[in-house]
Amino acid sequence: MDEITAVRGIWSELGLPGLVDVHTHFMPKNVMDKVWQYFDSQGPLIGRPWPITYRADEQQRLATLREFGVRRFTSLVYPHKPDMAEWLDQWALEFARNTPDCLTTATFYPEESAKRYVADAIDAGTQIFKVHIQVGAFDPNDPLLDEVWGTVEDAAVPVVIHCGSGPAPGEYTGPDRIEKLLARHPRLVLIIAHMGMPEYREFLDLAERFETVRLDTTMAFTPFTEAMCPFPPGDLGRLYAMGERILFGSDFPNIPYGYADALRHTVELPGVDDTWRRNVLHDNAARLFGLPPG
Repeated sequence: MDEITAVRGIWSELGLPGLVDVHTHFMPKNVMDKVWQYFDSQGPLIGRPWPITYRADEQQRLATLREFGVRRFTSLVYPHKPDMAEWLDQWALEFARNTPDCLTTATFYPEESAKRYVADAIDAGTQIFKVHIQVGAFDPNDPLLDEVWGTVEDAAVPVVIHCGSGPAPGEYTGPDRIEKLLARHPRLVLIIAHMGMPEYREFLDLAERFETVRLDTTMAFTPFTEAMCPFPPGDLGRLYAMGERILFGSDFPNIPYGYADALRHTVELPGVDDTWRRNVLHDNAARLFGLPPG
């Protein structure tokens, strides 16, 4: 069975109109090339190679997602230094204008200009933000972001935030700083990337405490990740109970295995039912982003 048939078979058997993938990456070519170079060099860091399965030009990557039946996806961009985020936001806004099935995406970094360009991004129709604590190497509670978080919270725009310490820890990763952030901004719609790996349990705790917190499945449950950061079997029941606040994410194109594998290991989790599967693969995100029926 070819991969397109396999992917479409998974969602069609559930009676879904397709998939919503909240964790995909489209970036300016020079930035994406550097990201791929980073993953190419990750072998020594994580102890195994990290091949990019969908290394192709932008149009081919778009075609692949559409052939898979992905109704909506994201162009998650993120800066690693000052004076980069606003430029990425401008690129992502234009990309979304030319790509109607891409959720309008933006990002930010702790800098004086952030409060202005984040407000501008929201006014321009941003539907989702991306924050990468490990790559950006900043504390989410940096005072330069106080007003930014308040603006995002008031606008109720979801934020995919890479804040767990996997696959490699950063100086500011981990649940403690996110708990502090949520104590100050309890209405933030945070989507914890990668289920918070490897601090799965602690981020589930936060999701249970703060009703606007969600988690995405990006790379979780796959053999590649289980070999490094296994999900605790004792918390599988909590995943089922949290079924209306878990969203499917893939990390396309930067995954070291096939898209069908990511889907399969999600829907085959023990103890979940078809309602849970439909919610995670499509319906939760469709509600969050106000998508029309299929």
